[in-house]
Amino acid sequence: MTTFRISEAAALLGVSSDTIRRRVNAGRLGAERDEHGHRQVNGADLAAFARSQIEESGDGSRSSARNRFRGIVTEVIRDAVMAQVEIAAGPFRVVSLMSRQAADELGLEAGVVAVAVIRSTNVVVEIPGHEHVASYL
Repeated sequence: MTTFRISEAAALLGVSSDTIRRRVNAGRLGAERDEHGHRQVNGADLAAFARSQIEESGDGSRSSARNRFRGIVTEVIRDAVMAQVEIAAGPFRVVSLMSRQAADELGLEAGVVAVAVIRSTNVVVEIPGHEHVASYL
């Protein structure tokens, strides 16, 4: 059974350790004490909690795309035809290339809240520290 320290669980969910502790204390996320008295979260419980957070955070839009990262635009670089838009979504940096016209119509500029919706034909799954990588088309 995989378990995570509070700090590891926080990093995986993109929140602070204090946030995880508050959720554990409120009974929203289960945790057990290890032999040293440190709280650990069961991996399956953390996954279920993460799924519930995703379902609760829905923004009401309807789309077949499931990879949605809400964040803040940190930079927009425009030229005559194209725009490069960078979004900080929790610990993730998402960069999109789009037409300048689309960026202008959306009013994209640093400080604007945006959702990066990602559709891909190739997903690479990696497990840190392992040699094998699975790729699915």
